[in-house]
Amino acid sequence: MSNIALPFAAIQAKMIPIQHHHIRVERTAHFYTMGEPGSHIRQFWLVCHGYAQLADEFLKDFELLNNGQTLVVAPEGMNHFYRKGFSGPVVANWMTRHYRQDEIDDYAEYLQRLYDHYVPLLPPDVRIVLLGFSQGTATVCRWLMAREPRFHDLLLWAGLPPEDLDYQEKKDYLSDKNLYLLYGTSDPFLTPDRISLLHEVEEKNGIDFDEQAFEGGHEIPPTVLHDFLKKYN
Repeated sequence: MSNIALPFAAIQAKMIPIQHHHIRVERTAHFYTMGEPGSHIRQFWLVCHGYAQLADEFLKDFELLNNGQTLVVAPEGMNHFYRKGFSGPVVANWMTRHYRQDEIDDYAEYLQRLYDHYVPLLPPDVRIVLLGFSQGTATVCRWLMAREPRFHDLLLWAGLPPEDLDYQEKKDYLSDKNLYLLYGTSDPFLTPDRISLLHEVEEKNGIDFDEQAFEGGHEIPPTVLHDFLKKYN
């Protein structure tokens, strides 16, 4: 039996275009804690690391809070990769632009589950502090704007609030919250031009961040955290 090639037009007619689909699946997320929940806790901190970090290493920046009265929870981004391409240390990030909204929805659900697990284990008057560092600043902002968790203090450290969020719409929700921005004067990612974007966001949305600059770079120096705690606690 001879093989007869189909005309090119016939092949095209049989082709089915590539189609994109998505489904929701359960994933295993990892997080680290410092302190034990209970009636003795006076402050609850939820801290989100930056790009190419791991939560357990990031948590070491908050040893000052290891005082027996503070619970610190450090979730780890669910996207992991090799820092050096194909080998070396494994690190994490919160999202990329690939299927961006799905990743935002996923980490907002993740953070809300952590919050909903721990807050009921703490006293009703516990002080709730949300902190994001670098890429984690946008992570925390997008979560709280989507879910509106109860909190007292928002600390954006070495990162800015996302420009595309409608803070004006959430003005009542944010009105009784303390909003802070801390950054190093030598931080290569927060140039004066970038800081000016914060002022545009503030003016446009009627919100105000208490800015605190310190001598340093893209980091959380223990001395700066110590001074912040003394000043604002």
